[in-house]
Amino acid sequence: MFPFLAALVVPVTATAHPHVFVQAQVTVVFDDAGDMGVKLDWYYDDLFSLLVTTDLGIDMDGDLVLTSDEQALLDSQIAAWPPEYNGDLEVAQGGAVLDLGEKQDHRMTYEEGLFVETHLRPVPAVPDGDGPIQIRVYDPSFYTAYDLQRPVLFEGRDDCSAEVIPADLDAAYAMAESLLDGQAPGEVGPDEYFPAIGDAFADTIVVTCAGPL
Repeated sequence: MFPFLAALVVPVTATAHPHVFVQAQVTVVFDDAGDMGVKLDWYYDDLFSLLVTTDLGIDMDGDLVLTSDEQALLDSQIAAWPPEYNGDLEVAQGGAVLDLGEKQDHRMTYEEGLFVETHLRPVPAVPDGDGPIQIRVYDPSFYTAYDLQRPVLFEGRDDCSAEVIPADLDAAYAMAESLLDGQAPGEVGPDEYFPAIGDAFADTIVVTCAGPL
């Protein structure tokens, strides 16, 4: 879960896991040198967007437009990630998780009353070869649930395609209940123990390209 947003919504969200629902759009980006990155756009719903504006005291006039000072406050809140936070993104190839670079072009916009957070994560060490890349967007704590129904996009290459493999949710919930001694995830409050099994709920994007990555 993204740190500052978790702090904002814990007091007012329902007591079920997950607490926040985000539509995530994944764009696989190739630069002129052929290096790869993953751009994430996180689309927040109207309730969560309302909670953020209320807690930060922005857009209090309700005109759905942020002043420069309000945008600066928002930017300051999302800018700093603690060292242990991985950005809820995993990129793998051949069963090995790849290292990710520091986030770039990180911003949060306010569009017709809804927040959209965007950033790019470089993947600086993709091994040579043409094996597929697996991308998963998930919160290990399952505080946030990501919906990947938006199409996967590509920039910089036109010979790549993506397949989304849905998570086995029945198996994921069964695992959660077994680790919670029969308690359903929806019954676990925000301050209660929840196992780090968010990956079990994650869809997998499989990226293949006609040429080497």
